[in-house]
Amino acid sequence: MDFLEVIIQSLNTPTFYINLLQIIMIDILLGGDNAILIGLACRDLAPEQRRKGIFWGMVGAVGLRIVLISFALTLLAVPFLKIIGGLLLLVIGVKLLLNDNDEHKDISASDKLGIAIKTIIVADAVMSLDNVIAVAAAAKGDLFLVVLGILISIPIVIAGSQLVLKIMDRFPWVIIFGAGLLGWLSGGLLVSDVFVQGFIAPYQPWIKWTMEVLGAVGVILVGHLLKKRAAQKTV
Repeated sequence: MDFLEVIIQSLNTPTFYINLLQIIMIDILLGGDNAILIGLACRDLAPEQRRKGIFWGMVGAVGLRIVLISFALTLLAVPFLKIIGGLLLLVIGVKLLLNDNDEHKDISASDKLGIAIKTIIVADAVMSLDNVIAVAAAAKGDLFLVVLGILISIPIVIAGSQLVLKIMDRFPWVIIFGAGLLGWLSGGLLVSDVFVQGFIAPYQPWIKWTMEVLGAVGVILVGHLLKKRAAQKTV
């Protein structure tokens, strides 16, 4: 039985549509973080380049996410992977908080677009480490189902990203909230690594909440201090 026949056979089973709906719901429910991330990464782009940044960032992120789903269970069993991912997300959160038009006035439009796309892809991959497990479980090993579910949910995440950009343009303080959210997610990742779980299991869930709060506050404070120091140097 070739691949096309497998797809046709799957389309004729009610279970396929139930699992597809589950994947779409997971992507939408967990896509709020991604919409904020995309908005943060693309906020300094010119209006005509924002759509390109959102589109190509999502294309790269989706492609990488499909690969992650293929190896989901194996990847999450690797010690220190989430710790590294959590630390990386902290750095990304601080950098996104520091970004503004004055700091990037000498960077070409094409370079800005490339930086935004890379930021979306890397951060989405880190943020999706837990999400891919939920999708993989719903798909029950059907990669076609995974791809189809993600493709259907993409327009919703893109629409959410554009809404976030409009909100950021009108209310700049939302940028601080977005960076803090990345710090919150980072704190959760750090304590959910398989290496750490053996030490903190008796102290769950309060230690997870504590690390999430510390991550959020830490990103905002470090970003504020670095921005203040940079402003003093330019005086």
